[in-house]
Amino acid sequence: MNHKTGTHKQWLAARLKLLEAEKELTRRSDDLARRRQKLPWVRIDKEYRFEIDEGSALLADLFRGRSQLLVYHFMFGPDYTAGCPACSAIADGFDGLVVHLANHDVTLLAVSRAPLAKLQAYKQRMGWTFPWASSLGSDFNFDFNVWFTEEQQRKGGIEYNYRREATAREPLAGKTVRKWRSRDDQGPVADIAAMTGTDVATYTRERPGMSAFVLEDGVVYHTYSAYARGLDGLWGMYQWLDRAPKGRNETGFWFRRHDEYDKR
Repeated sequence: MNHKTGTHKQWLAARLKLLEAEKELTRRSDDLARRRQKLPWVRIDKEYRFEIDEGSALLADLFRGRSQLLVYHFMFGPDYTAGCPACSAIADGFDGLVVHLANHDVTLLAVSRAPLAKLQAYKQRMGWTFPWASSLGSDFNFDFNVWFTEEQQRKGGIEYNYRREATAREPLAGKTVRKWRSRDDQGPVADIAAMTGTDVATYTRERPGMSAFVLEDGVVYHTYSAYARGLDGLWGMYQWLDRAPKGRNETGFWFRRHDEYDKR
């Protein structure tokens, strides 16, 4: 063991100093939440059509009678054979939250471009119950910057997380996303792509994100979207690891879908 040790008195002094920094972070987080809520609402007049368990639906239908809608843009493209393992790790926490949010006038659901039948089969495999909609054939993912075309990929026309990505010399559009980098700057993206049954180019045309909407007087408004590390706070696994003695302690892509750990 090479970590610094000390007495309880020394630990408490250091802990109290850290507590002040944690309180400041909490205050800043509260302020950011207020600033999010003050963003202007953008009216959505475009008709987006989805497929859900009950049949065809419009964006307003996804609210399920509530006034607020939170969408997780789950990486599961039409060519995937399984959902993104990172998105799957995030989604593992949804079921416990959905009922509480629903009783606070908020609907939480996932949206992906894969056909509904694929989503339903994967949802059954994972044991999830949260609502999941297919946006296949709709511009929804493209308009909310979580799906990009092959041409954008080739010509460097991808704008993700509010910035334009450099043109990839090879089909490695995900290489610039910090979440997928490793120490040699190549990242485990090829391994992750293989876990979805695709190649890197196909895998990284889909991207993760979340978007918030409000329904008022029959009109849907877009209120907020976040991508990449902006999703960190929604990823319960990492929030716990950040409080563990060794932190995230990552040297590569270590986690798997929850039903795959015994298969390693």
